[in-house]
Amino acid sequence: MSAPTSAGVPVHSDPPGGSRAVAVWGLGVTVYFVAITYRTSLGVAALDAAERFDINSSALSTFSILQLLVYAGMQIPVGLLVDRLGTKKVLSLGVVLFTAGQFGFAFSESYAAALACRALLGCGDAMTFISVLRLGSRWFPARRGPVIAQIAGLIGMAGNLVTTLVLARVLDAFGWTATFAGSAVGGVLLAVLVVVFLRDHPKGYAVVSPPHLGGGYVRRQILRAWREPGTRLGMWVHFTTQFPGMVFLLLWGMPFLVAGQGLDRATAGELLTLIVLSNMAVGLVFGQVIARHHAARAPLALGTVAMTAGVWAAVLLWPGHSPMWLLALLCAVLGACGPASMIGFDFARPANPPERQGTASGIVNMGGFTASMTTLLAVGVLLDLTGGSFRAGFASIFVLEALGVVQILRLRKRAHRRERERIVASRVEAVHVPVSR
Repeated sequence: MSAPTSAGVPVHSDPPGGSRAVAVWGLGVTVYFVAITYRTSLGVAALDAAERFDINSSALSTFSILQLLVYAGMQIPVGLLVDRLGTKKVLSLGVVLFTAGQFGFAFSESYAAALACRALLGCGDAMTFISVLRLGSRWFPARRGPVIAQIAGLIGMAGNLVTTLVLARVLDAFGWTATFAGSAVGGVLLAVLVVVFLRDHPKGYAVVSPPHLGGGYVRRQILRAWREPGTRLGMWVHFTTQFPGMVFLLLWGMPFLVAGQGLDRATAGELLTLIVLSNMAVGLVFGQVIARHHAARAPLALGTVAMTAGVWAAVLLWPGHSPMWLLALLCAVLGACGPASMIGFDFARPANPPERQGTASGIVNMGGFTASMTTLLAVGVLLDLTGGSFRAGFASIFVLEALGVVQILRLRKRAHRRERERIVASRVEAVHVPVSR
């Protein structure tokens, strides 16, 4: 029970869900799906990009580093904008920006121009996922939050599937410009659909936002979200779990499997596809488990980190080329990294009220992309310094995982205690606030 609004609908009551919610949210998730295909398109074109622009490993990694730097840097501003302006406006701008970036990348002839286009793409991409999370929280009941978030991540990973299965083959058949320009056409159509059909929330379920986006509002939003232990724990969970799979899919997986393990591109593409399929399967399982057992959040996240570190250690320590079964196991385990990173949002969501969800999600989302950006740079630099040793390059993964685990263990009990306090307080408030007539 909550205080009534002037329209007679409780401000913080759960949205009803239903078929219209699925349709509107589905359109938002489609935007995220397309953004993922654009984001990961360089992963299957890394070798082609190195040849096209005549660059070394460090310069090649700069493409993805810059893209993720822009993405990570935009997370809190985007979260604030989503809280203030709503999903539709922010998502519409995002579609325009990442489509323009993909078109520009298709026709880039110089390294500098291509970098600028990837930065533009990263800016648009940054506006998608937080918007989709906000859309889900405004159209579906809170109890469905973990499942809805995991399904959004699952559909986004299907964009990776399109990249590895379709885009790689189109690139081989039609070349650079036709492939990237052709993929960008979908963004134009999507922009029209978002403007015409997307709605921020069901009628009568608007969240009251502060009237001004001044400096005081921005500072308060960020500080209040950051002070919640659940927000910080969510950020570190995202930081620790996401980056091993992201780095592999976004850039270094194909070069590692082809140049480092001696596989042909077709076989390497199949292994990258295994990561995506594993991600989709694990995401469904994690979403259902967390929806029923909130206490499973931290064990699932830490278990994924332990498995990732263990399998990577086996691959890097194996003398010579690793056997196919071990590479397949590595890719299956890397597929769990994406669903595990979504658990970070499940810590931040109950720690913050609806009007602060976008800001909190932005803080959480910065975690994994900051780690990914750092690792992309470290792998590229170490490859150049060691003459192409992937063992040295991927050893950087363990440093960031160790840092993240320490922070998760430090914040875990504090966030759990604060979450229980909020639940008790909400129950007391529900008893004392009258129901609207």
